[in-house]
Amino acid sequence: MSEIGSSGWVLERCDELTRYSSRGDGLERVYLSPEHAAANTAVAAWMREAGLDTETDAAGNVWGRRAADGTPQRPATPGEPALVLGSHLDTVPDAGRYDGMLGVVLAIAVAHRLRDEALPFALEVVGFSDEEGTRFGKALLGSCAASGQWDPAWWDQADADGVPLREAFLQFGLAPDRVGDAARDPADLVGYLEAHIEQGPVLQERGLPLGYVTTIAGARRFVLTVTGEARHAGGTPFARRRDALVAAAHLVTRIEELAIAADCLATVGDIRVEPGAVNVIPGRAELTLDLRGRTDAGRDALWEQIVTAGREIAQGRGVTFEFAETHRAPSTACAPRLSEAVAAGIVSATGTTSDTSAAAPLDSALGLWSPAGHDGMAMAAVTDVGMLFLRCRDGISHHPDEHVEPADVGVALDAFTAAVLALARAAVPEEAR
Repeated sequence: MSEIGSSGWVLERCDELTRYSSRGDGLERVYLSPEHAAANTAVAAWMREAGLDTETDAAGNVWGRRAADGTPQRPATPGEPALVLGSHLDTVPDAGRYDGMLGVVLAIAVAHRLRDEALPFALEVVGFSDEEGTRFGKALLGSCAASGQWDPAWWDQADADGVPLREAFLQFGLAPDRVGDAARDPADLVGYLEAHIEQGPVLQERGLPLGYVTTIAGARRFVLTVTGEARHAGGTPFARRRDALVAAAHLVTRIEELAIAADCLATVGDIRVEPGAVNVIPGRAELTLDLRGRTDAGRDALWEQIVTAGREIAQGRGVTFEFAETHRAPSTACAPRLSEAVAAGIVSATGTTSDTSAAAPLDSALGLWSPAGHDGMAMAAVTDVGMLFLRCRDGISHHPDEHVEPADVGVALDAFTAAVLALARAAVPEEAR
């Protein structure tokens, strides 16, 4: 086993987290599941090994904390503001081993590296419980609870087995009426920093191991329902058909065309057809839609075009078109002071810049916008956020083929540590240094 705080240790811990899966043929770990509990237990043990006191909050997020002087301290202790490092521990179905998990383990490794270092703020590490929204269809549940944005309307959302979120809380050993206790006081936070694989090909194309995030794209998610008429496939001529699936197929291709023209991202990730028999014309098709854009305005304008297209297709094919929004998150700009610290950490760790004429850290490292959503979108409601991106092979994510190079993990660990120290220096008045 590699020494804690090393890049080898980080990769070994990511491998270990793959053990906590609900399926034997791949990785899947969802919110409030036995696998979630097992992962929290493992991560809490690593946090304590790194010199942190630990606690699982009222929403199932696992936290570790040390005081400014380096001694273990109960998470969320008031009176000594904390810099929070972290990411999420839940996964999509058939996931890779680095999305989210790498950021949590890197944060623990940074805490261990700084265990004997006095800082002008407390240091916390968090493993958020539900960023992906796989089980209940609502993303960022863990960080929404931590940022005081829990919506009571979510309690009635149910998983694929019909288990409501409220019941899942009780089964996990949490008290639904105490979820508000997970909310953090903005006065007790210095900022939130997250390291994450890029989930895109830009760093690889530029030949760079790391970059900093400028903006996290705003996302909206919908369920689209097309309703026609289920009839016998052999006895119904085309002129009499009201085929929900054919209408949905036309809508899917139109969505792609509109998204490309708008320079946004739109994904239909799931289609469910009823009654689903080989010899029955589909009477109902339900589609999921994920929309993302560099700006909220551009994304929302695309949505209006999609609604218009859906209604036109429905009218032309004798079906109905309905929709329900399931998730909305505004775009989030990373705070300049945190981005500067991350960029300075990248320059310090790599010894190179993306612009040899640059004088300032933000001009020296590569800044990227993130089309993917992250817990920082929720945490921005209570504190400044910043992000470090790590190169991943071919930009592959949400897939078992996720891959990072050990050397890049080592550089990321150095850069993330240096970013914390840069923030520490900036927090101390010049005359007191």
